Amino acid sequence: MTLVGFLVLLVIAAICGAVGQSLAGYDLGGCLVSIVVGFIGAYIGLWIAGKFGLPRMFEISIEGKPFPIIWAVIGSAIFTVLVALIRRATAGPRY
Repeated sequence: MTLVGFLVLLVIAAICGAVGQSLAGYDLGGCLVSIVVGFIGAYIGLWIAGKFGLPRMFEISIEGKPFPIIWAVIGSAIFTVLVALIRRATAGPRY
């Protein structure tokens, strides 16, 4: 994978992570955290889709490597909600 392809992949993951965090209503951090949340969300979303036999929807191919946009957003939202619940349970509600 070239540098340009890798940077495009990072930008797409950041957008998916940010949208997932917005849907969950909880912000985990800045741009780098959004990239990580986007990649984790893609794995979670594809795992859920595989378990329920759902099709891969709206994939973007970057240099031959597919990135599932819809499942990344859904997985990012689920991951963000889980992290928010764990934080709230351990640290208490925010003021």
